[in-house]
Amino acid sequence: MGSNIKDAAAGETLYGIAELAEAHGVSQRTIRFYEDKALLSPRRVGGQRVYTEADSKRLSLILRAKAIGTKLSDIRTFLELYGREGEGRLRQLEFVIGKTAAEIEALEAKKRQIDQTLAELRIIHDGAKERLARRRG
Repeated sequence: MGSNIKDAAAGETLYGIAELAEAHGVSQRTIRFYEDKALLSPRRVGGQRVYTEADSKRLSLILRAKAIGTKLSDIRTFLELYGREGEGRLRQLEFVIGKTAAEIEALEAKKRQIDQTLAELRIIHDGAKERLARRRG
């Protein structure tokens, strides 16, 4: 497609897959993967994928969610809750609050475990250094 163009009828900017991939710093294969998982649904013009600004924003949300480890099934639910016109925005926010609260709790528990393990390792490490110093000294 070369560069993004304006859809005269709708008055919106359209992107080819190469432009969308470059704009988001991902491969075209990544975009096709999200299409295969029904997270993105581009228009087709003469067999070519054409993406709207809404598709670009949707891809941003997907990538942001993946960056923090969100499962594809949860991303799909989040996107579906929004609805066609944003009618599900409140449900979407409630879903995000519930999911993030659970993840924060799980990460806090892991952090406590890591802190405990680090403290134990420091005790072992320091003790071993002291014993070694006594044997050498």
